[in-house]
Amino acid sequence: MSRSALVGNVIAMLEDAGFAVSDRCATRPKSFDVAARRDEDLLLLKVLANVDAFDGVTGTEMRRLGAFLDATPLVFGLRSRNEELSPGVVYMRHGVPAVSPDTAYELFVERVPPFVYAAPGGLYVNVDGEVLADERREEDWSLGQLASELGVSRRTVSKYEDGMSASVEVAARLEELFDAPLADPVEMLDDDEGIEEDTPDESATDLAESDDAELIVSLTRVGFDVHPTLRAPFKAVSEDTAEDESMLTGFSRFTETAEKRARIMSSIGEITRTGSVYVVDETERDAVAGTALIEREEIDGIGDPVDLRDLVRERADEPA
Repeated sequence: MSRSALVGNVIAMLEDAGFAVSDRCATRPKSFDVAARRDEDLLLLKVLANVDAFDGVTGTEMRRLGAFLDATPLVFGLRSRNEELSPGVVYMRHGVPAVSPDTAYELFVERVPPFVYAAPGGLYVNVDGEVLADERREEDWSLGQLASELGVSRRTVSKYEDGMSASVEVAARLEELFDAPLADPVEMLDDDEGIEEDTPDESATDLAESDDAELIVSLTRVGFDVHPTLRAPFKAVSEDTAEDESMLTGFSRFTETAEKRARIMSSIGEITRTGSVYVVDETERDAVAGTALIEREEIDGIGDPVDLRDLVRERADEPA
């Protein structure tokens, strides 16, 4: 199956599951392929035939975008090396969960979460330690007795009850012994870890050394925190922290490529519930498909984030 066909299948599956899905990001390179939303669940999706092609730079950018846009980054893939991704198993690639289309279908269409994740050494399950301890005491088993049944040390059983994960085999044996569900699902949509402030940001360095550095300074002066990107269809996420609002932000000369990016930004912005603005050197148009167009000189004349937001909304409401 070609990657384009795979992306199409993923989009169809998400739409069947009730997600609104953005246009595909047709720019290169691209950190994600589509954005999708169902109620408050917002996803940034990268679709790959082989998840080993997902590199660290893209992983860092998707995690940063997830933090800035309150979204969950996910990779959908078919295989790793020469092996197919197992259904019902969550793999991690550079801090981003990776799953097979079958796993995604179970989660988003059938609403059955995965319970197994891959880590060095094999497949593991999150054991609900409190439930395990309650079941053990209910059966009047000592730590030593349970350890003997499992073929592990007493200390290991104690760690399970403290929340340590267990291998799939041990978790299955525990549920068999106590005839009770003890596994917790793998939470892919509730990642609160965010991004550490000292995470290397190559995109910020690149922009600081580029011709756009002056524009970054202007947006910062207006009152926005500007978070640059490397591989997204927009150059940055500009965040008005006072109002807790963000804008997808692009800047370049107004060319055919810029217009294409502005259209994609508008589609993504509808899904992420953010505004989108494209700063250009010169143009006679006010907007492209809902993305406001603003000339650099206009930015220099704005002194307050409220004024910039109002201008973006006014332009975005104009016919494209």
